[in-house]
Amino acid sequence: MSEISVRLLEEENWSEYRDVRLRALKESPEAFVASAEEEESYEESRWRDRMQRSRRLLAEEEGTVLGVVSVGSHKIAEEGVGELFGLWVDPARRGSGVARRLLEAAAAQARADELKQLVYWVGTDNGRAVAFASSFGFRPTDSRRPMEIHGVDDAEDAEELAMVLPLSNSAGVPTSL
Repeated sequence: MSEISVRLLEEENWSEYRDVRLRALKESPEAFVASAEEEESYEESRWRDRMQRSRRLLAEEEGTVLGVVSVGSHKIAEEGVGELFGLWVDPARRGSGVARRLLEAAAAQARADELKQLVYWVGTDNGRAVAFASSFGFRPTDSRRPMEIHGVDDAEDAEELAMVLPLSNSAGVPTSL
């Protein structure tokens, strides 16, 4: 079996990100706030802007795209804190280590960007995602927010919890996974 590789996409790779993002939105619409129909209409300039706002990491094996994750801090006011979001793995490859490789690369990128911690919002009813994030080192917090679910109007009881991954120890020295 070949190696799963993860690479950072640059702005000029906007179309690769667009393709995997639209694929994720179509395959797992309930996992995202946006819809494929909405994002299909975005122009190149909007995709390029997204590439500048956050880091986009793509998992591949022998040229086949297996998944994607984003890391950014543009929505977070606290210095040194970034958010992990938009994690998606092709259904045929779930449970095969792709998500772990994406998280390892995302944490390494966040450290390279001098972030001290990552926040990952996970649905409180998504036990598999909570367990996976916990196994990686994310810890649940008391922070909750209503979950926005695409195409679901009566999801008022659905919540997300913030899970946090420290990227350095108490002395401020980056840790390794």
